[in-house]
Amino acid sequence: MSETSALKFPVSVQHLPQKGITVTIKANERERTALARDHDLEVVKSFEAEFQIMPWKKQGVKVQGRIDADIVQACIVTLEPLDARIAEDVEAVFVPENSKLARIRLDESGEMLIDAEGPDMPETFSGDRIDIGAVAEEFFELAIDPYPRKPGITEPITSSESAVTDTEKPVSPFASLADWKKKP
Repeated sequence: MSETSALKFPVSVQHLPQKGITVTIKANERERTALARDHDLEVVKSFEAEFQIMPWKKQGVKVQGRIDADIVQACIVTLEPLDARIAEDVEAVFVPENSKLARIRLDESGEMLIDAEGPDMPETFSGDRIDIGAVAEEFFELAIDPYPRKPGITEPITSSESAVTDTEKPVSPFASLADWKKKP
């Protein structure tokens, strides 16, 4: 989580009720402008997030919820404005920095063990607060289409990507060696 996030919403997680708490974030105009600037968007028309924050295991915190946003991006081909909708489900687990659950598992040779199909490693937090605004912004960024394209537009082939025709043969990197002769 970034210290410079556009959304700041610290939540105390020291004494969470067993059923958890609900946190709703609705970005104001200043925050939406900062989100657009920080994530290379034309405009963030709306941004809302709702999270359920509840205890997890002994000292951990589970965050579940949803982010909904309306944004305008530039098409990567025409640079025209392109409306997009983000509707992203969020699930994350946080543990204190010193928790055993935050340690990276290693096998006997010292290699990191990662199960691609298994759950993600818990993220860590320090103190008694988690910035839920930064969590929301992180998942918002991951949901943005990195290559927005207007429907029906295909990307033109540039000269460096053009296909070689039958009459054109590529120059071999060894072509200059063909004329090279050994000197006695």
